[in-house]
Amino acid sequence: MPAPSEHTHFGQRTVRMDEKQGLVDAVFHKVADRYDVMNDLMSFGLHRVWKDILAAKVRPSASRPFALLDVAGGTGDVAFRVARAGGPQTRVTVADINAEMLRVGAERARKRGLADRVAFVEANAEALPFSDGRFDAYTIAFGIRNVPGIETALGEAFRALKRGGHFLCLEFSHVDVPMFDRVYDAYSFAAIPAIGKVVTGDGAAYRYLVESIRKFPNAELFADMIAAAGFARVEATPLSGGVVAIHSGWKL
Repeated sequence: MPAPSEHTHFGQRTVRMDEKQGLVDAVFHKVADRYDVMNDLMSFGLHRVWKDILAAKVRPSASRPFALLDVAGGTGDVAFRVARAGGPQTRVTVADINAEMLRVGAERARKRGLADRVAFVEANAEALPFSDGRFDAYTIAFGIRNVPGIETALGEAFRALKRGGHFLCLEFSHVDVPMFDRVYDAYSFAAIPAIGKVVTGDGAAYRYLVESIRKFPNAELFADMIAAAGFARVEATPLSGGVVAIHSGWKL
């Protein structure tokens, strides 16, 4: 039997570390084609605003080469925003472990005329296939909580960034508005799996996603994990009453 330290959570279930990635892959394989539609429905369109804010914090250069690594960004939402905001020398690499999500993203890039500026690479956040100090910025939106070894992924983010590089993570957090937290919980556990069942045919996948949010560390604890990975000037900015937070850190 694996030692207790080799276990992690998959929603409300306890699983072996080496099992979680396959389980997560199966979830996103099932919902890839309808993933963005579900994001609109689940968040009432707010995910677009949150991603706009995240992309604005990247601040790609308009006049010099700028390289962004967007991890777990398979469908390209964040990548496209940054590519459009940057200059002609801005390049975005989307790294995602799920081939189906990457397929959807690459097709979207082609339709938007961004295929020459946004590349899609199948890669694991815990073992990135990129050289040290390659990127000016690293983003990950709603992906870090699905990584089995979060500390390992943060270490890889630090390694892949240049000195002066910016780490940015958009992730669900813990609601801090009295009474709204109860409404949010009720909506999450009752409505989201039901919507997922209708739109994607798989309510269980969205029950996992809701459960994974509740298992993720709060903003303060996650900020401590980012600092422990070596990042400086770490801060967390809550949005929408704490439904999500943008975490920022710098490699100095």
